[in-house]
Amino acid sequence: MTETYVVTHDVGTTGNKSCIYRISDTIELMGSSLVEYPLYITPDGGAEQKADEWWGAICSATKAIMARSGIKPGQVSAMTFCAQLQGSVFVDESGRALRNPMNYMDGRSTEQIARYLYNGLIKIDGKWNALTALNCLRITGGLAATAKDPLWKYHWVKDNEPELFGRAFKWLDVKDYLVLRCTGKYGMTHDSAHLTFLYDTRPGKQGWHPGLCRKFDVNMDLLPPVVNSTDIVGRLLPGPAAEMGLVEGIPVFGGGGDTTLTAVGAGCLDLYDTHVYVGTSGWVCSNVERRMVDIGNFLASIMGAIPGFYNYTGEQETSGACLKWVRDHLALDEIGMYLEAQHIVEKTQEYESLFDFLNSVISKTPEGAGNVLFTPWLHGNRSPREDPNARGIFFNLGLETGKRQMIRAVLEGMAFHKRWMLEAMERKIPRRESLRFVGGGARSEVGCQIMADITGRAVETVADAQNAGTVGATVVCAVGLGLFKTFGEAKRLIPAVRTFEPQKEHRALYDRNFEVFKKLYDANKKLFRELNG
Repeated sequence: MTETYVVTHDVGTTGNKSCIYRISDTIELMGSSLVEYPLYITPDGGAEQKADEWWGAICSATKAIMARSGIKPGQVSAMTFCAQLQGSVFVDESGRALRNPMNYMDGRSTEQIARYLYNGLIKIDGKWNALTALNCLRITGGLAATAKDPLWKYHWVKDNEPELFGRAFKWLDVKDYLVLRCTGKYGMTHDSAHLTFLYDTRPGKQGWHPGLCRKFDVNMDLLPPVVNSTDIVGRLLPGPAAEMGLVEGIPVFGGGGDTTLTAVGAGCLDLYDTHVYVGTSGWVCSNVERRMVDIGNFLASIMGAIPGFYNYTGEQETSGACLKWVRDHLALDEIGMYLEAQHIVEKTQEYESLFDFLNSVISKTPEGAGNVLFTPWLHGNRSPREDPNARGIFFNLGLETGKRQMIRAVLEGMAFHKRWMLEAMERKIPRRESLRFVGGGARSEVGCQIMADITGRAVETVADAQNAGTVGATVVCAVGLGLFKTFGEAKRLIPAVRTFEPQKEHRALYDRNFEVFKKLYDANKKLFRELNG
C-alpha cells in the first residue's frame, strides 16, 4: 500500500487531541497535540462548552502536529472527527453557533422530559409513558430516557430561549458542527441521528421519522441530512485550511462519535468483539448484528460506523474524570511536586507522567485497598442504574486508611462499575473471555491489571490505546479513500500488543467487594435524591 497521510481529531469533554497518521502496511502515529478547554457547569444542572474554544483548540493542535511532524500540508489526503456524542449545537443560516453548545452531561431539561414522557396511567419502570416508550423502541430501538438526551435539550432551548430558537436553521451534534465549520456543508452521521431518537433505525426504513417528529413537536426542517461515516461531506474551505495550516480542498469525511469510532480503533471489528473505554467518561461496548435494548439496565444499541453492526453500549458518566479528581483534590500536593520535579510543561507529557506516578503509588498498595470502596458517580450514574442524583462515595474508611488506599480504591471502583455493566450486557450477548481496553486509562499498567482481576477476563491493550478514537477515525478515512474495501481489512493493523491475565489469588476478595459495591447504590439512592434531587 502506498503511504497516505490523514489528520484526525478527538474532540472530547476536556480537550481536543489532533493527530496525523501514516497509513501503509501499518497505521502509524506521526504526531499528536492536546489542547484543553473548559467545561462550564451552570447552577441549574447545565453543562456547556464554547464552539469557538473547540475550534481554537482544533486549529492550534493541527498547526502544532504539522510543525512537529515535518509532513507538508499538501501530503495530507483527508480529515475527519471523532467527537463526544449527544451534544446540541443550534446554528443559524450562516452556520454560526447561536449559543454555547449543550454537552452530553447537561441535565437541566427535567421539565421537558416530564412533559412528553412522564405522563399517562400506564408506565414502564414507574416513569415512562408506556405507549410512547414502546412506539419509540419499535421505531428507533431506543428511547430518550433521561434529561441529558438531545431531544430534551432541543425543547429546553425552545422553552427558555424562544427568540434564539426562532433563528435556528439546523440542530447538530458536535462533530457535525465542526464538519460544517470546515466545509460549509451539512451532514449528520447515523450514530448522532440515532441518539436523537427521532431516526428510524429499522432495516430498509432508515430516515427521520415524521410521526416521531410530530409526537415530540420537532421541526423537521432543523434536521440535517444523514450520511455514512465514510461519506465525503465536503472539502476543506480556504479560511479553515489557513487557520489549521493545511491546504484547501482536502476531503472531510462524516467521521463519528467517540463510542462508535473507539470500537473501530480498538480493533473490535467482528461480531461480539467487546471493548472497555476509560477517558473522561467511560463505557463498555460490544458489536451486535441486531438492535438490542435493556431498559432495566439502561443499555441500548446505536448504529455504528461499521455497516451491518450496532454498538451495544453501557455508559458511565464519569470514569477517567475520577482520576482527574484524584489529581486535583486528593493528591494535588504529591502530584504537583512530582510534575514540578519532572519539569513537565506539555499536557500530553503531564498525563503520561501522571499515570507513571499513579502506577508507582497504586502498585505499592495491596489489592482491595484495605476494603475501602469508591463509587465513581461524580456527576450521576447512567448504566446499569440511571440516576442523575447519584454521587461518589468512599465507603468503609477507618483510622488506618491512608491516601494511597483511597487512590487505589478509585481505580478499583472504576473497574467494579465496568464489571457491573459487562454482567448486565451479557444477559443478551455471549460472555467474552477477553476484552480490549482503550482510552487514557489503558496507559496505566496497574489499571490494566486491576481491570483484568476485577472483571475476571484477559485484558488486551493496543499500541495506541489512548488514541483509539483517532485510530478509528483514521480507518474511516482509509475506507472512504478506498484504501480498504471494508472495515474488517483494518483488523490486522490493530493487533493486541499486551495481555493482562486475571490473577486467581485475588478473585475471592474482589468478588466479595464487588457484591458490596453493587449494594451501595440501592442502599443510598433515596439519600442521593434527598440531597441532589
